[in-house]
Amino acid sequence: MFTKGQRVVCINDTFDSITRIAFQNLPVKGTIYTVRALYVGRGKLLPGSPGEADGEIGVLLEEIRNQDLEARFSKHGFEPGFSSERFAPAHAATESEELVEHEPATAGA
Repeated sequence: MFTKGQRVVCINDTFDSITRIAFQNLPVKGTIYTVRALYVGRGKLLPGSPGEADGEIGVLLEEIRNQDLEARFSKHGFEPGFSSERFAPAHAATESEELVEHEPATAGA
């Protein structure tokens, strides 16, 4: 499992159309990010079959902010993040992969 401050690389940037519309900022495969926070979340917001809404570990990233979604999608004002399964430790990436360092998001972005 990941820890706060750990460097991770995105290994899965395939998102459904609803997520692509809702989120302004999404992780990109092959890009390195820094874990800002970890949380227990639900699998799918609108599950189609049993087990799809089971809990999962989510991550928030230093370089990606989606604060405007807090009020729209969460009654408690939590910024939605991403499944930890979309990431691997940055050191686990092979030399043959093309990795990109991502700049941290600014507070106003």
